[in-house]
Amino acid sequence: MKSLKIILALVIVASFASCNNKRTPQVQYMPDMYVSVPYDANGANSAGGVVVNRKPVPGTVSRNGIIAYDIPDTNEGYEKAKAELKNPLEVTEKNLEKGKELYVIYCASCHGKKGDGNGVLSQRDKFNGIPNYKDRDLNSGNIYHVIMYGKNLMGSHASQLRYEERWQVVQYVEKLRSELK
Repeated sequence: MKSLKIILALVIVASFASCNNKRTPQVQYMPDMYVSVPYDANGANSAGGVVVNRKPVPGTVSRNGIIAYDIPDTNEGYEKAKAELKNPLEVTEKNLEKGKELYVIYCASCHGKKGDGNGVLSQRDKFNGIPNYKDRDLNSGNIYHVIMYGKNLMGSHASQLRYEERWQVVQYVEKLRSELK
């Protein structure tokens, strides 16, 4: 009976303690769980002077399969990619098949299944002036650069395709280009 009285008293005290003024700050258990420590982008945090939101050091090996692409999205970057970038993947039937599969998903609606610039969106007059691959001076470097950043009306496809997939699409585009000549 004595313990029942103690429990009843604690419940009454707890209920009155919870009915306080909600406009004043309350006691928080582990306040860091409620209010996160903010970081100033490109600045030092208050904890240890660590700068956040930096680009990785050139040559950094990624842990999740993302490889840094440090050629800028400029005309000079486009020319640099054209001159310096080479496809690191071996031309195999497996790579070409995967490239074709991805091309049909992401590229054929505009560029056409043959790479002639006569895709469904072009036929329906949604976009005009989509280039034919044979009319352009293309190599693997500038094709990859355009996939990364886009060019003119074409947007970037870097978020849809992983590193290896981009190069597979490049291989398939080069194959289409050779078939158009």
